[in-house]
Amino acid sequence: MLNRVRSAVAHLVSSGGAPPPGPKSPDQPEATSLLPAAPPEAPRSPPAKAGSGSGSGSGSGSAAPAKTAEARASFSRPTFLQLSPGGLRRADDHAGRAVQSPPDTGRRLPWSTGYAEVINAGKSRHNEDQACCEVVYVEGRRSVSGAPREPSPGQGLCFYYWGLFDGHAGGGAAEMASRLLHRHIREQLKDLVEILQDPSPPPLCLPSTPGTPGSSDPSHLVGPQSCWPSQKEVTHESLVVGAIENAFQLMDEQMAQEQHGHQVEGGCCALVVVYLLGKVYVANAGDSRAIIVRNGEVIPMSQEFTPESERQRLQLLGFLKPELLGGEFTHLEFPRRVQPKELGQRMLYRDQNMTGWAYKKIELEDLRFPLVCGEGKKARVMATIGVTRGLGDHNLKVCSSSLPIKPFLSCFPEVQVYDLTQYEHCPDDVLVLGTDGLWDVTSDGEVAATVDRVLSTYEPNDPSRYTALAQALVLGARGTPRDRGWRLPNNKLGSGDDISVFIIPLGGPGSYS
Repeated sequence: MLNRVRSAVAHLVSSGGAPPPGPKSPDQPEATSLLPAAPPEAPRSPPAKAGSGSGSGSGSGSAAPAKTAEARASFSRPTFLQLSPGGLRRADDHAGRAVQSPPDTGRRLPWSTGYAEVINAGKSRHNEDQACCEVVYVEGRRSVSGAPREPSPGQGLCFYYWGLFDGHAGGGAAEMASRLLHRHIREQLKDLVEILQDPSPPPLCLPSTPGTPGSSDPSHLVGPQSCWPSQKEVTHESLVVGAIENAFQLMDEQMAQEQHGHQVEGGCCALVVVYLLGKVYVANAGDSRAIIVRNGEVIPMSQEFTPESERQRLQLLGFLKPELLGGEFTHLEFPRRVQPKELGQRMLYRDQNMTGWAYKKIELEDLRFPLVCGEGKKARVMATIGVTRGLGDHNLKVCSSSLPIKPFLSCFPEVQVYDLTQYEHCPDDVLVLGTDGLWDVTSDGEVAATVDRVLSTYEPNDPSRYTALAQALVLGARGTPRDRGWRLPNNKLGSGDDISVFIIPLGGPGSYS
């Protein structure tokens, strides 16, 4: 057991890039309306072959061994980058770490969104981040009366969508989520099209289709009305939040169903923005981050989900379901690893109910490895993974063990809402999305200072200013190559991780489309 734990602490999982998109699953949501530069059926930037010497890999379940290795040796980048094969090779170069952005060809991302990315310094074979930017049209599935909706121009809804997906233990989950998560959101919004455009409160129930289960009279199951409080108020905003939350869960379930046939590698953190009917919804599951910089002020729009920030949730699950700990871990936390010689002594500890510390008598079970260990970026769940929310990771197990970690990982995001109509925004007001490669070495205040410095050098109506800002943030976090690695101007280490950044101007589609 001791050797297994030591191995787990030292083990950092990372592997090859994402395979090409597999065949469409029968359960996969319908295709959506995409950007003009990316037709609905357009592939991602074409795969580029990695250097020779790849000895392992896997593609689709029916591929021959030779094709399997070739698929595993390929990688893809977001379609909107429009990378040529040569550009893909430069994007995959760990030594040069060239910053990639969409070409300045006049066909820009929605709202003149800025984007930039750079590969890691050798942490993994390929860039395991993925990104998506779409304009999605939603056609209503039914009317509130229950009758099927007749197709009619102008009756649907259109939402804008941005997503960053930070992969780990392979790029498959991030690549799959970047292709499909917005389609799941679209499916969840279909029932809400008419409701969201009606100012009256949402109906408590949607009518059932005659002849389907649940359409019979259930009045004999309902108790006296006096037993029930008055109906809770449900807002249109909360319906959209629920649709996004359900979409994340369905995306995670699809990954579980297709993990064998399509080789969905590893997992990914997901940071998603949806703009719908004047409001911005920011959904985060993982350790990426979103902030608004408005008039120089920083407004946090997400929180990171790590073993430290979710310690009590993890400990509570371990306490309620000790079988998930496999007799190898304890749900209790101690300031350091308990030693056998300390049996019977009183040591500081805390459990799922505590934010402070207290003393307890050390017992034999306390010698087990803690469920949550380490601090900061070194904090781990079951000595294995450093994030507690995200998509995928269905095959993740404790190192040198068959103990699954997925039960402790949540796919549900935290969703924060920002009402664009409540403020007058100037061209310098932006929403910044970044994977942890940015935030590991850059504070919110430093990002706000860069926003002011870069945007002040461009005319307010120059749409290229937001791409320039994204590039400046990525370059600032990457640093410059020196004898001892990539260094920042203060000689501290730059980010060696994949870095991806979206800059979304808050003027909205009316001002910047």
